[in-house]
Amino acid sequence: MAKLSSPKEPLDNHFLPENQLLLNAVGEGIYGFDLTGNAVFINPAAERMTGWKNAELLGKNIHNCHHHSHADGSHYPQEDCPIYNTLKDGITREITHDVFWRKDGSSFPVHYSSTPVYRDNQLIGVVAIFRDISIQKQTEQSLRQALIQVQALSERLASENHYLQAELADKTGDVDISGNSNVIRHMIQQLHMVANTDSTVLICGENGTGKELVARNLHQLSHRKDKPMISVNCAAFSASLLESELFGHEKGAFTGATSRRKGRFELAHQGTLFLDEVAELSLEAQSKLLRVIQEQSFERLGGSETIQVDIRLVAASHHDLLKRVEQGLFRMDLYYRLNVFPIQVPPLRARLDDIPELVNHILHNLNRKLGKKIRGVSQKGLQKLMAYTWPGNVRELQNILEREAILTQGDILQIHAMPTDNLSTLHLSFQPQTLAEAEAWHIEQTLRRLNWRISGPSGAANILGVPPSTLRSRMKKLGIQRQPNEAD
Repeated sequence: MAKLSSPKEPLDNHFLPENQLLLNAVGEGIYGFDLTGNAVFINPAAERMTGWKNAELLGKNIHNCHHHSHADGSHYPQEDCPIYNTLKDGITREITHDVFWRKDGSSFPVHYSSTPVYRDNQLIGVVAIFRDISIQKQTEQSLRQALIQVQALSERLASENHYLQAELADKTGDVDISGNSNVIRHMIQQLHMVANTDSTVLICGENGTGKELVARNLHQLSHRKDKPMISVNCAAFSASLLESELFGHEKGAFTGATSRRKGRFELAHQGTLFLDEVAELSLEAQSKLLRVIQEQSFERLGGSETIQVDIRLVAASHHDLLKRVEQGLFRMDLYYRLNVFPIQVPPLRARLDDIPELVNHILHNLNRKLGKKIRGVSQKGLQKLMAYTWPGNVRELQNILEREAILTQGDILQIHAMPTDNLSTLHLSFQPQTLAEAEAWHIEQTLRRLNWRISGPSGAANILGVPPSTLRSRMKKLGIQRQPNEAD
């Protein structure tokens, strides 16, 4: 509560010369109002901020000069003005979201307070103290805009990261490797041995064998599993675009580069980078890749800044990279850098025993994808699947099961016509003429497909629908026997 020195002094007499020196020195604007709401004191800071001179406002209603409108220009009635309300009720008010209008018609945001002035416990006026908070508001607005941009960028990066990880998951399902055959158990053992090292791994295998799935398992088993795994199919881009995908580019690096873009190497920082079909890299890209492997650094296209990265590189190819080296299509030094720990993914025809488990696994994913409740494949259908040589490997098996799942109305798949087995024609050395010749030819082709296995769930006897003893008897009668050059 402000106390005035003399009970007979009006409010303006309170601002004596010695007090006025202090009031004139402060940086905040100060107005003094009498009970009628007219100005009795205006300090120089208020003049500078509003453009209104002391002589123009003294004895006048200041609200009508600088407080007559809201920030949007709408009318601000005097009865709503906090300063004039303080004159009525003697309550101190502090306002942070308001504007004052200058003499030139412009406005500025203010923080102000209206404080009652008492003499002998009787209200005789109000003092309003205000300051220009334009810079503060601009800073707040800039921070808000920056925060919005950061949030948008964060969401975008999170979405890109999620997409890049989900992209591979969509192609291969979950990270479980189905199968219990010797070749699969050996491959899984290799994965566990190399997973927690940072050694470069080269995954080799035919198309459709699941090289991407092996790479994902390798990442999930490693200490980098909480970081992103970024994949790029080297065969899906031209040489120039592939370099941009791998290393990123600066704005203006080439036609169409309208902004700077991070490459897959940067996105994979502290994680795993999977290069599928690495044999398709151009020789120039191979040279840059070799440098990244050696130095863990690179430059974006069109840039000069060296970017350091920490990545674990996993490459894959269905080509024989050593033959590509001999043909001059692949750098020998890069081959040896990639071939630190090779893993061979076996073709499906080399692990026919895994087909029942693979079928169950694929059907589980198809039920989720197609909204069906398929329990399995008929026994006859399973025999068809195990008698086929699978040139397209697991991917072909997935495609056949998905097609049959779409067509079926029941909960058990009946495998209909299988694709023409082109591989079997390689063994066709004669055209059978008699019934015995046709029988002998069919038995022999089945045995060759199954590596001359006779008994067991994936044996020829089960596929042909006869007891093993009967099949051996027919083989003896028809003169069917394995040739010495046909390995196990």
